[in-house]
Amino acid sequence: MSYLNRMYGGTRAAPESNKNTNRVLGGLRGQGADHYSILGEDGVERNVPTQKYVQSLEQKLRDQDARMSMLEKKIRNMSTDQRMFAQAVTKKL
Repeated sequence: MSYLNRMYGGTRAAPESNKNTNRVLGGLRGQGADHYSILGEDGVERNVPTQKYVQSLEQKLRDQDARMSMLEKKIRNMSTDQRMFAQAVTKKL
């Protein structure tokens, strides 16, 4: 096999990205690649966010919503336990 065939000949499927969303966000921001700058026909420059950046923000938002619902559930359980303990203490007095 020649050097060029080895270099360009094989087709490889890109592996699915399972990176941490915080790392993706930091990398995109660090590289300044979180948006494209497009110059419109009217001469106005528009900044369009990249799809990967938007997806990582959406994933981070879903993660935070899941954490918040879990914490709210824990708060409800703790307040119920606290009420039960308060009732038990008042019955013993």
